[in-house]
Amino acid sequence: MSKFARNPVQYQNYFVDLFCSFWVDGKPRATPRTKAFRKGRHAGVYTPDTADDWKMLVAMAAKPLLPETPLEGPLSVAITFIFPRPKRLCRKKDPTGPIPMPSKPDRDNCEKAILDMLSNIGMWKDDAQVCDGPVRKFYHAIDGKPGAHIAIGIIREQS
Repeated sequence: MSKFARNPVQYQNYFVDLFCSFWVDGKPRATPRTKAFRKGRHAGVYTPDTADDWKMLVAMAAKPLLPETPLEGPLSVAITFIFPRPKRLCRKKDPTGPIPMPSKPDRDNCEKAILDMLSNIGMWKDDAQVCDGPVRKFYHAIDGKPGAHIAIGIIREQS
């Protein structure tokens, strides 16, 4: 079990029951921003499809764990993104474990790709239900591989 997916985690009068936890293989991608265009007298907007392959990998990893009915109520989603390590960080003097990634893509755009896809496949009704959970970005360990670890929890009031 991951360090951040504890069961239960104490918050004032609330705790999180771990619903599921899974790994997605592949290079994480961020949801791109909507782009505007103009052709003659017509204007429009579109979303580039650069994250579609990544979103399909997320859907394939999550589908076996889908609930019979979409999750309801407040949810916690903890995500750790593991990006490919650049060659400049593969020297003998560099750490062999994961390294924090302080560069693009932005973590909120990476999170959006996952939350949107989990909404689309029916994990929950709306990604607005997600009100808690850390999002982390790291370069993979020297012997590691890129991907994402996702842990979904249900927030319940303590009785």
